[in-house]
Amino acid sequence: MFYIEKYMITVIIHTLDEENNIKDCINSAKLLTDKIILVDMESADKTVEVAKNLNVLVFNFPKSDYVEPAREFGIRQAKTDWIFILDADERIIKELADEIKNVISVGNDPRVVPKKGLVGHRGPTLQYYKIPRQNIFAGIKWLRHGGWWPDYQIRLINKKYFVHWSKRIHSTPEIKGQLGYLKNPLIHYFHGNLNKMVEKTIIFEDIESDLLRKAGKNVQTSTFFRKYFAELWRRMFKGFGFLDGSVGIIESIYQAFSKTITYLFLYEKKLKSRSL
Repeated sequence: MFYIEKYMITVIIHTLDEENNIKDCINSAKLLTDKIILVDMESADKTVEVAKNLNVLVFNFPKSDYVEPAREFGIRQAKTDWIFILDADERIIKELADEIKNVISVGNDPRVVPKKGLVGHRGPTLQYYKIPRQNIFAGIKWLRHGGWWPDYQIRLINKKYFVHWSKRIHSTPEIKGQLGYLKNPLIHYFHGNLNKMVEKTIIFEDIESDLLRKAGKNVQTSTFFRKYFAELWRRMFKGFGFLDGSVGIIESIYQAFSKTITYLFLYEKKLKSRSL
C-alpha cells in the first residue's frame, strides 16, 4: 500500500523546442504525480501550448545552452518535499513510478513496509537517489555496453536537503544527506537525429573547452590523437560497445569525435589568446 495522501512529489521538466517529445514525457510523468512543473527556455514551437493543454504549470526561463540553471529554478518553484528531475526525451515507466512511491512512503511513514522486489539499495533515511537510465539510440536500440548502462543519474531529491545546482554544464547538484539507488530504469530516447546530434555536440563541447581553458589545461597536436583513440578504446573495446552491433560502433566513434572536438576548440582558443 502506498500512503499517497501523506506525501506529494513534483516532477520538474525543462524544455527548449520539444514539441515532438513533450506530450509523451508529461503523460509518463503523470504515472507518478499530477504535480508537474515545466520550465521552458523560450521555445519557438508549440511546446508550451501542448503542456498547458495537459494542465501543466509552465514557467518561462531565459534561453540557455545547458540545463542546470533551469533545473535549479524549477526545484525552487516546487512546493512539495520531493522532486523528480525529468528531461523531455525521457520517460517514466510504471515500475519506476511504483518504486518511487514505495520509497517515499517508507520515508514518510515508518509503519509502511516496502513491497518485496520493488526497492533497490536504499532505506527510509536516505535523502536523494540515483536512477539507472536506459539509453535508447535513435529509438531503435538500447545501448547496454560502451559505458551506457546503467548510466546512473541523480533525479529523485528530497527538496529539504537540496543546496544548489552549479551553473556549469554537466554538473551534479549539491545535496546534504545520504545517497540511495533505485532499481527500475528511466527510459532515455537520445540521438534521434544526426543533425541535432552534431549541433548539440558543437554547443556542449564549445562550453567544455571554455572550462578547460579557464582551468589552464594544455593542448597540443598529439592531444587530438590521444583523446580520440583513448575514448574510442574506452567505449568500443574496454566497454564492449561493439557488442551492441553497428549502433554501438557508431556511438563509440561519435563519442570519440565529441571528445576530440573539445580539444580542437581549446587549441583554437589558446591560439587566439596568444595572438592578442
